[in-house]
Amino acid sequence: MIKVLRQNRLFFSLYLLAFSVVGLLQLLFTKEQLIRWVNEHNNAAADVLFENVTFLGDGAFSVIVAVILALVSWRYAVLGSISFLVSGGISSLLKHYVFSSALRPLKYFEHSDWEYRVIKGLDIHSYNSFPSGHSITAFAVFTLIALLDDRKGRGWLWLSLAVMAAYSRVYLFQHFVEDVYAGSVIGLLSSLVVWWGFMHYWERNPRNWHRRGILK
Repeated sequence: MIKVLRQNRLFFSLYLLAFSVVGLLQLLFTKEQLIRWVNEHNNAAADVLFENVTFLGDGAFSVIVAVILALVSWRYAVLGSISFLVSGGISSLLKHYVFSSALRPLKYFEHSDWEYRVIKGLDIHSYNSFPSGHSITAFAVFTLIALLDDRKGRGWLWLSLAVMAAYSRVYLFQHFVEDVYAGSVIGLLSSLVVWWGFMHYWERNPRNWHRRGILK
């Protein structure tokens, strides 16, 4: 595991920095104050950007990534599929059984005097706020991509996409900061643990199909 972290130190170092900064903000401000700040800092260009970036955390996107991985290697496709199933399963378990009463911002501020802003025509949910499923998926996907990418210098890119997808959930008034914060941890650890376990097993038990893919 230490070897994996060292090989991907750019990605994990930047994540640790972001994790620490957002963690500190949550200690200094309430969740109401944080979402108010995000909600008040908006513009038309950001609306378009985050309405589209948020799909990077959609379940359909993880399926597309798994299919692309299958073009390169069946082993990577299996790895990705299991990683996404694990992260998705954890998300469903927590959202629907452990924290099923967690209200989303729209419902939380339903009787508040605060005139919050929502994008016209956007379908906004009311329940199952914690944790953010889109954030879990985004971090699971982009952590795996970072681990698979031979060019480790691009770690900043994969982390940036995951962070943008997570931030979009707060910007779109779908989640609180604490929801996406927890989601990032779950998604990252899901892919990291699955990667470490399977790669360790496959190194000891190589098979011919490990190097094959749809295009090979």
